[in-house]
Amino acid sequence: MEAFYTLQGEGFQSGRAAYFIRLAGCDVGCHWCDVKESWEVGREQLKNIDQLVEEALAQPARFAVITGGEPLIYNLDSLCHILIAHGFELAIETSGAYPLSGEWHWICLSPKKRMEPLEEVYQKANELKVVIYNQDDFRWAEEQRKKVSANCLLYLQPEWSKADKMQEHIINYIKENPAWRISLQSHKYLDIP
Repeated sequence: MEAFYTLQGEGFQSGRAAYFIRLAGCDVGCHWCDVKESWEVGREQLKNIDQLVEEALAQPARFAVITGGEPLIYNLDSLCHILIAHGFELAIETSGAYPLSGEWHWICLSPKKRMEPLEEVYQKANELKVVIYNQDDFRWAEEQRKKVSANCLLYLQPEWSKADKMQEHIINYIKENPAWRISLQSHKYLDIP
């Protein structure tokens, strides 16, 4: 769908310069998705891997984030292999609803209620990031927490349109459940594209 150089705005990698590769296509369909234009795939969006790598190499950082849509609807083995061969550290942001492909230095699992993650993704996730839209999402976050490994970092992130309402609830929840951390979409607060 698009590729751009910016700062990672959320989660564990927040604040890092990163080359984002946003792949088009998603059938998870979260009603609060902030990139709904990524759901559809059009022929005009197609780029070959060499073109993506060339654009990534034009940037000074050697950290790339593959996101979507849902990036794991594609086999990412070739893209990862070439980027790693050029010295990139790779992270993926995924709902985990599809089998893992590619080679990753960091896996950010952001599970969605409509299509829960596969067991293999739960076990390999470095970071569990649960978007909090309403009070029931805290219960669901705890269900997700039970499925990841003990060393997986745990983040609660307010859904952007509900941030004013939910941030205080998240802060209080984390005070009572200190295994969790807060993730804020700093790129939105700072107006970083």
